[in-house]
Amino acid sequence: MSVSVSVDLNILSIIKVPKLSVTARDTTAAQPEDNTSGSFDRQSHSLPELRIALSSSSSSSISRREAPVRCHRRRAFRNGRRSRMDLSSFRRRSSPSPSPDRGSARRGFLPAPARRFGLGAMRLNHILASTLLVLPLLATISVFYPRDGARRPPDRAAGFAEARVLDGRALSGNATPLVSDDTDSYSPPVDLPKNDLLGGLLAAEFDKQSCLSRFQSAIYQKISPHKPSSFLVSKLREYEKLHKRCGPYTQSYNETLANINSGKAIGSTDCKYIVWISFSGLGNRILTLASAFLYALLTNRVLLVDRGKDMADLFCEPFPGKSWLLPTDFPLVNQFQSFGQNSPNCHGNMLKNNIINTSTNTLPAYLYLHLAHDYGDHDKLFFCDEEQTVLAKVPWLVLKTDNYFVPSLFLMSSFDEELSKLFPDKETVFHHLGRYLFHPTNRVWGLITRYYQAYLAKADEKIGIQVRVFEEGNGPFPHVMDQILACTLKEKLLPEVDEKGFISSPLENQKLKAVLLTSLSSGYSEKLKDMYWEYPTVNGDLVGIYQPSHEEYQQTERQLHNQKAWAEMYLLSMSDVLVTSSWSTFGYVAQGLGGLKPWILYKPENRTAPNPPCRRAMSMEPCFHAPPFYDCKAKAGTDTGALVPHVRHCEDMSWGLKVVSGHDEL
Repeated sequence: MSVSVSVDLNILSIIKVPKLSVTARDTTAAQPEDNTSGSFDRQSHSLPELRIALSSSSSSSISRREAPVRCHRRRAFRNGRRSRMDLSSFRRRSSPSPSPDRGSARRGFLPAPARRFGLGAMRLNHILASTLLVLPLLATISVFYPRDGARRPPDRAAGFAEARVLDGRALSGNATPLVSDDTDSYSPPVDLPKNDLLGGLLAAEFDKQSCLSRFQSAIYQKISPHKPSSFLVSKLREYEKLHKRCGPYTQSYNETLANINSGKAIGSTDCKYIVWISFSGLGNRILTLASAFLYALLTNRVLLVDRGKDMADLFCEPFPGKSWLLPTDFPLVNQFQSFGQNSPNCHGNMLKNNIINTSTNTLPAYLYLHLAHDYGDHDKLFFCDEEQTVLAKVPWLVLKTDNYFVPSLFLMSSFDEELSKLFPDKETVFHHLGRYLFHPTNRVWGLITRYYQAYLAKADEKIGIQVRVFEEGNGPFPHVMDQILACTLKEKLLPEVDEKGFISSPLENQKLKAVLLTSLSSGYSEKLKDMYWEYPTVNGDLVGIYQPSHEEYQQTERQLHNQKAWAEMYLLSMSDVLVTSSWSTFGYVAQGLGGLKPWILYKPENRTAPNPPCRRAMSMEPCFHAPPFYDCKAKAGTDTGALVPHVRHCEDMSWGLKVVSGHDEL
């Protein structure tokens, strides 16, 4: 049997085994004896040691060494010799060490001591067995320790750290990568973190492939320091059971639906519902849907979502077992767009005309709640506790709003205690509910992850800048650009540039900063890009400017436009620091999902950059743009931003309300 093993020459060159007196037909030369080497067997005649010499182009062949030995044995017995071997013939046929003088080469060999043939054969077997054991080990070592030393670490190219560090956590190297990276064979794969259910916020009973973002989002988002309360987690699990029992086409759903067909609320029902109408831009829809869900939690109602034109294309199903989408055969679907303040079943309109009140015995099967920005005083009575006692008796509530009305729920005594248990840290309402409800579909998740891996993943710091301009005319506007620079440079979010320098000196602590800028116009990112290309930064940092899209104008009804908008909101939420524009729900969504307190750019007046250009937000909560200023108990107007310490006026809209932790200073 012939066994060939190829090993690294650098390793084998230092391994010695006893020299064999054999005839070799290959080109391997016999080496001069090393008289200083130790003996193989101290109790018997010593064999001179010989370095194993391997040609780099051929492998060692054991069988080729054995054949000449057998031939030599037969020749010895045939001549009647005793069991001693004469090495002189081997010396004559062997090739000496490379030398122009063959005679001198032969003189380099010393006479070999006589050996008994049987003992030599036994030793030969031991040597061959040892070689078979050692060579695979050496081959293995040569694989792990190549010629150029230890395995090289990946190079740092263009300031990007090759180790994949997502959200401040080094990725482990023992998992299947979620996004392949063919350009860097040393990049460790992405590992699903233990926090993939967001501290118990998410239910585990989902098919992961149907909504990749639900379980992979924890890889890209920073680990939130804000943990959901055990009461909130328990409440969510209870709601999921309720939704499964009362969801579309269940027996309870079908029975309750009969009330709408009859026009009256007939008897008590096991399940009550709030139907959310898809209305306004994407940022508004996300915020109002979170508000509606919180109201559903507080009132034990089932939330059903009008699918509009693209809701199913933007968001995964958040509840296990039953869809949150309203069936297309729901009786009122065709009336949604016509619902308004003067609709017959409008709650405010019925109060205004004294059709219903707290003592009314007969209630309609459904009530329409008009809580949009143009709602009237009677519509605003929705936020009074006594009206909630009436609404609790109505099986179907249909809601249209473009407001994040959570702050006013915190002013209602009937909800105050439960809200405090759900959200001990009061400014985390949208942070928790948003991450629970809104998971990008696989299509949108692909937009997010591809962009993140291509442009943001390797940065030492990610800065998000969200620009929304509420001015007529085509941008970019110089005063807005001045404001962006004034804010980011003053707050040291971006480094200054040296306009007199030409080459930035590499520093030990040089960082790569990736700026993700979102805007309908490409002009702002282009100006930033030019600035950091033309001039070096004073601290040596490298700055990359990236803008995923520039749609030029808002296209609310266009599906791909909304998918890109949703992807950009999510990408902004992955930032380490964030700058947002006043009044923009787009920015509110990003800050809430990311758990970030942004720097808010003040709204410019008279096309002049404001001074100061921005300020830090008090909390990560969105702003309620059109709150009621009414004291339900006193039945008089009041400043609702001064009633409790945890509901205050917004930084970007003086009449708006937002929830804060309660210990921040104004």
